[in-house]
Amino acid sequence: MTLLKHIETIPAKDNLALIATSKTDFSKYGLTPVEVSYINKQVAKDEHIVNINQYIRRVIIYIAEDKKEEYLTLEAYRKAGSKIGGMINAAKATNVTIADTIGDKENTLAFAEGMALGNYQFLHYRQKDSKNVSNSLKEINIHSKKVKADEVEELQIVIDATCKARTLVNEPVNHLNAVQLAEEFEKMGKEAGFKVEVFNKAKITALKMGGLLAVNLGSIDPPTFTIMEWKPKKAKNKKPYVLVGKGVVYDTGGLSLKPTANSMDEMKCDMAGGAVVGCTMYAIAKANLPIHVIGLVPATDNRPGMNAYVPGDIITMHNGMTVEMLNADAEGRMILADALSYAKRYDPELAIDLATLTGAAAAAIGKYGIVVMGTADKKVKKELKHSGENVFERLVEFPFWDEYADLLKTEIADMKNIGGPVAGAITAGKFLEKFTSYPWMHFDIAGPAFINGAYDYKPKGGTGVGVRLLFDFLNNVSR
Repeated sequence: MTLLKHIETIPAKDNLALIATSKTDFSKYGLTPVEVSYINKQVAKDEHIVNINQYIRRVIIYIAEDKKEEYLTLEAYRKAGSKIGGMINAAKATNVTIADTIGDKENTLAFAEGMALGNYQFLHYRQKDSKNVSNSLKEINIHSKKVKADEVEELQIVIDATCKARTLVNEPVNHLNAVQLAEEFEKMGKEAGFKVEVFNKAKITALKMGGLLAVNLGSIDPPTFTIMEWKPKKAKNKKPYVLVGKGVVYDTGGLSLKPTANSMDEMKCDMAGGAVVGCTMYAIAKANLPIHVIGLVPATDNRPGMNAYVPGDIITMHNGMTVEMLNADAEGRMILADALSYAKRYDPELAIDLATLTGAAAAAIGKYGIVVMGTADKKVKKELKHSGENVFERLVEFPFWDEYADLLKTEIADMKNIGGPVAGAITAGKFLEKFTSYPWMHFDIAGPAFINGAYDYKPKGGTGVGVRLLFDFLNNVSR
């Protein structure tokens, strides 16, 4: 993890990343008249990043960009922070001081956030040449008259939580099955101070979680159902917020085996929703937010072995509803449905489920946003969208008309688990809706949760998308 520190004075020999404007007096920062002249010429050419090599250190200037909307400006700062972090790594430096010369708290924090998030690497299994590819940057100092030490500490928590989620998603299933995922949540609970209870297969069977048990039939490894709770004494909400995350640690498609070339290569990521929930719990507990939150993660792998359920099977779910299973690759909704049904006992203020649920969502908007739908009121949806913009994990709300539920009708059960060739992301949401009786939102993160190539401050592989958004939302509603 990259260490962020708030500092009162700028060390004389530190590498510098100056957040500046064209009017900044660069001579104050140990730059010679020749260097200042060069910077001014580059700024006149509309260059936003100027790199000065003083041999004993680097001084990299970022000329602030102001976009038409505030959230776009924040994102420009994050991107610039990540790019300059790359320059620091190219110079094999271990630290950098961000100097805010213009007194801009939010943008300075965004700049540091982009730099730290862009510095993430997953090198756990690179034994031979990890030193050659490992980023050198270890410490980011922040000097700003507007930024407070506790704000840097909170940013550190959110970055650490996001990176934890990335690592969980990147772990292969032979190192992270359903039992091991639950153990990781237990470790985070001990570290951050939230309660964790893990139901084993016997308990899951006793609770009649038919969806989770059915998906698990093809696996050697048992399922788990993890309950996490953060309930501080001075929680501001009477009814808890409930977060539900899909924990399919590997998805072959079951007996409806994924048919396309390379389509299983990334399926270790199918527990990204569960990772987001666990790591969000970690962040809010570490930050001691005054809000009562419960996290639920049903977990299993989805394989075609053993006594795997087959298309045409009728599954009785936790709430007693029957489902005609017609596609074993629509397994995420089966395990989420049991968790959403279980969530009723908490009478939640709001429930949010997160899942890499459908290729339809990924095809619709790609890696650039999160598909959402649900029954929460307009005020809550507005707040969620605002948080999505704040952290640039934008929400795209799909229509949620009742007619889409008709596509799930079947003559031999209460419903079927797929809706047909159209509106796949929406019919998945309508399936889940049947298991809720409280304000609820569904986040389909299939597009942005795992990416094939790094861009901006997001690495190849797991991105941790959702952690920063949920933290921002929960932080705002707890104030």
